[in-house]
Amino acid sequence: MAYLSELVGKPVADADGEQVGHLEDVLAAKTGEVPHPAVVAVLVRRGSQEYILPYADLVALFAPVILLHKRLEDIQAYAPRENDLYLVRDILDKQIIDTNGVRVVRVNDLELARVNDKVYVSNVDAGGLGLLRRLGLAGLAKRMARGVRPGAVPSMISWDDIELLPSDQAVRLKVPSEQLADLHPADLAEIISDLSRSQSGDLLDTLDLETLADTLEEVEPDFQAHLVEDMPDEKVADLLGEMDPDEAADLLAELPKDRSEDLLDLMEAEDARDVRKLLAYPEDSAGGIMTTEYIAVQPELNAQQAIARLRETASEAETIFYVYVIDQENHLIGVFSLSDLILAKPGTPIRDLMHHRVFSVNLYDSQDEVAQAIAKYNLLAIPVVDDQNYLHGIVTSDDALDGIIPTAWKKRLPRLYH
Repeated sequence: MAYLSELVGKPVADADGEQVGHLEDVLAAKTGEVPHPAVVAVLVRRGSQEYILPYADLVALFAPVILLHKRLEDIQAYAPRENDLYLVRDILDKQIIDTNGVRVVRVNDLELARVNDKVYVSNVDAGGLGLLRRLGLAGLAKRMARGVRPGAVPSMISWDDIELLPSDQAVRLKVPSEQLADLHPADLAEIISDLSRSQSGDLLDTLDLETLADTLEEVEPDFQAHLVEDMPDEKVADLLGEMDPDEAADLLAELPKDRSEDLLDLMEAEDARDVRKLLAYPEDSAGGIMTTEYIAVQPELNAQQAIARLRETASEAETIFYVYVIDQENHLIGVFSLSDLILAKPGTPIRDLMHHRVFSVNLYDSQDEVAQAIAKYNLLAIPVVDDQNYLHGIVTSDDALDGIIPTAWKKRLPRLYH
């Protein structure tokens, strides 16, 4: 094993032993199916001149003096390709995403490993030991490494577990990024909060619309507004259509009124109608925090028919722990849980299955009152009705808790109802 910091500045000599300069950078690129980039060339500088020499023309890279197979004038220069990485220029000291530890870190050094006749970038060093090596204190770094306690946050991160952040240089995120797509939206939101405005915008551009919507729902509305500030209106409108109506309403409430109206006009008519309805109620009322995405059936169905109904519409609901029963005019007349439905015999009428006493809140009840009702009756969601008992939506427990504990804490609670 060797480190990039140990190679930079080493003398380079040709086949005649003539020194041709010092190593300034190392070029690497992915080859074949191997996820780790392999060294393909070195950049050598002598005064104002620089030479990019193929790795194949090196006798040894890990040596006190880097030797060449031929004289300098006999070597055909390496022509860099678009996807080549300059390890010093493009990677060293840059921020990266550790997709395993789910954090943003800075690259202090790179570990290189020889496998057969190739040299690969094996690990990223994001710890203080890498900085010590950069200062020429490799011996001290080795002694300190032996004293690192088990279970400490690892400073070595496998290249497999990193994503390169966008920059104004050659480093780009893969689009689409498989590793980022595998992360939970809450993890992506935490990563984005650690980035600069330009970096977060570039990263968001790599996400598909559904993942982007899920990620935005994990951050505060004012931060959502900040993230979409420079996005085209058409994209933001599509994004709002992917978000839950209550989340979309919260975001629109943070934007300038003129832009909010423009975005609502660009949204699909049904989505815009749901969001406008929520925006019509006070922000801290049951109507203002409810979602219009819920599951409701009529009492004439039986258990088997209700299950078929759930299969058709469950993807549109925010939670399906509770199924509400409504009459022809959408008045709330009952409720049953998903477990009630699963355990019922197929032919059991919903009218016999449902609970006739339903705990609900009014559209204009305060958020505190909603939270108290949910806590009192140990509910995961509560229906929202008007004075005529017409069902307008539901408030989930996390949205109710938003008024009691900070959103940043609430987002870290288990989402038991999803």
